[in-house]
Amino acid sequence: MAQSNGRRTSRRDIYLKLRHLVLTLELAPGAALSENELAASLGVSRTPVRESLILLAQEGLVQVFPKIGSFVSRVDPAQVADAQFLREAVELASLDDLPARLDPEVVGELRDNLDRQQRADLGLEEFFALDEAFHQGLMRLSGHGNVWTTVAGAKGHLDRARRLGLHENVSPAVFATQHREILDAVVGGDAPLARTAMRAHLRAVFNDIERIRAHSPELFATDATTVPVRRNIVVWE
Repeated sequence: MAQSNGRRTSRRDIYLKLRHLVLTLELAPGAALSENELAASLGVSRTPVRESLILLAQEGLVQVFPKIGSFVSRVDPAQVADAQFLREAVELASLDDLPARLDPEVVGELRDNLDRQQRADLGLEEFFALDEAFHQGLMRLSGHGNVWTTVAGAKGHLDRARRLGLHENVSPAVFATQHREILDAVVGGDAPLARTAMRAHLRAVFNDIERIRAHSPELFATDATTVPVRRNIVVWE
């Protein structure tokens, strides 16, 4: 039984690793996926890789074309919009549910998070992690921090669009400033201002999509289903 549990853990780890590579754009939108190459790079057999690709296909992050192969899904603006709708509804509802007295420990963690967001040497993935922690922390203030797991699991296409936007920006400082405006409004008890600032902050991704799609349309899904031509794995640089 212990060996069986180990195998299950290994397969879960492989799935999470491949999902991370897709979400962080290390496996870029449209990249061809070779089970053999992925298994070799991860030091595992093809079986957990194949099972992981099936799970990722169920999430819409991988597409499988019979007799052609598997490919990383291109970013789908429709799925981005759906995930954005869900995220905005949850986060704004969380702001409406803030208690009269905020947990000072959580507020302190959020302020420390903001300070780290403004480090000059901060990498994009470091900022992304802090961004996620900040938004989850705001939900913790209203007692709904555990809901973040559900939100995070539904926003794969949204997270890739957000990362594309971060790659396009010279600095994530503008987003850090928006975070500070949101927290200041929350701590100051100005719920309407917090909601307005949060809504504008979350919807900025739509401007990023339109700007990036203008010069890199190959990264995005279209209404028409196009069967891809197999090629080597693409790595985001």
